[in-house]
Amino acid sequence: MEVQAKAKWVRTSPRKVRLVAQTLRNLPVSEALVACSFMPKSAARDVAKVIRSAQANAENNFNLVKDDLVIKEIRVEPGPMLKRGQPRAMGRLFSIFKRTSHITAVVEDRPGVVRRRAAALPRAPQPTARPAPTPAAAAAAARTAAAIEPATTESDEVEAPARPRKPDAALAKTDVKKAEAKKGEARKGEVKKTASKKKDEPKKDTKEKKSK
Repeated sequence: MEVQAKAKWVRTSPRKVRLVAQTLRNLPVSEALVACSFMPKSAARDVAKVIRSAQANAENNFNLVKDDLVIKEIRVEPGPMLKRGQPRAMGRLFSIFKRTSHITAVVEDRPGVVRRRAAALPRAPQPTARPAPTPAAAAAAARTAAAIEPATTESDEVEAPARPRKPDAALAKTDVKKAEAKKGEARKGEVKKTASKKKDEPKKDTKEKKSK
């Protein structure tokens, strides 16, 4: 059964009201009212008033169940337009149109169609932490493991190849210092040789002059 309610001369433009009405079609009345309460549009208040009126008409006039009501349709029609003006420069008048709208909400009872929220499902059992083994249990497990594993002799055991030891950081530092000391000594010897050569050169010149 269909029940309707109307609201005329609502001071909101039809375009703004239609944006809200499109999102509420085929919704249960309770969910539509909740959606209107959370919408950030001023037209949602006017639409919610019409939906509440249609719900009250269905309950009081036709004895319908409140929880079975579904919004079948919300029609929004343009109403009379109030024409106003705003004075502007040089004696002009800019027109202002204050639009109105007529809202019609149609509610229908659909028993058994409205989905009820299912009860919370039982939670799956969570895995519990294993208790720490007692000393007696640990000893028994060690015995069973020893009994299962075959006994090994010294001949059966294969020695793993020894890994080469990496030089310590201290030894590396000493080697670097020794190498630097050797380089310094070699440089000092070269400097001495060049100095001795320079000393010998003027002596040769004097000898050549004396021979002349």
